[in-house]
Amino acid sequence: MKTILAILLLVSLPAVAGEDHDRIRRAVQAGEILPLSRILEQVDRDYPGELIEAELESRHGHPVYEIKRLTRDGRLLKLYYDAADGTRLKVKEKR
Repeated sequence: MKTILAILLLVSLPAVAGEDHDRIRRAVQAGEILPLSRILEQVDRDYPGELIEAELESRHGHPVYEIKRLTRDGRLLKLYYDAADGTRLKVKEKR
């Protein structure tokens, strides 16, 4: 289920959806970005809960994964990870 959701949600960069998938696949294969599954493993360890949404965005020309997560204690978090190396960049709690 996570894999299907991840594939469906990786289309947030501007362009046609099919081109996005191809560009993302090439970037992962070239080692330019990490696969979303690897980021989600880290999110699962650090913030147990339910995945709400995952997107690959470009921020200042740099690829960033934005993850929306509902934690087990009911908090809604927006987590930002560097798509190239997996570094957590920011955590915002939505109220």
